[in-house]
Amino acid sequence: MKSHRHNAIKDLLVKTSVTNQDELRRKLAGKGIHVTQATLSRDIRELKLMKGPGGYALPNGAEHEENDFPMLQDVLRNFSLEVRQAQNLLVVLTTTGGAQPVAAGMDYEEWDEVVGTIAGDNTVLIICADARRAEILKTRIEAYIA
Repeated sequence: MKSHRHNAIKDLLVKTSVTNQDELRRKLAGKGIHVTQATLSRDIRELKLMKGPGGYALPNGAEHEENDFPMLQDVLRNFSLEVRQAQNLLVVLTTTGGAQPVAAGMDYEEWDEVVGTIAGDNTVLIICADARRAEILKTRIEAYIA
């Protein structure tokens, strides 16, 4: 879903000018891709779009650029120690300083089970929509850190 959206953004910027986020959001909606402002801001950052007087533009070579973010599985394996469930909430205990990369990885993946994350220094709170989804996500995380 994300790669489809990123490709649509790239395609729009190659074919037309886009002066602001709201215009980009409307053009994506015209293609059947509905996004929130927060998601669009994250996409702009991830695609490293530049904004100039003519609007947004792709960085040089962006059509062939690979994702700079490490795989979430690697981040979980390297930083996570344990995951605990409390109804619809998950608490991931990490190494010192590991909470930020884990939370950022969760946010980046946009898994359906994740409503949002909050990171401290060595603890990540993951909010899920309900206890069932939290349990599914807990099982997935445990498989990565085992």
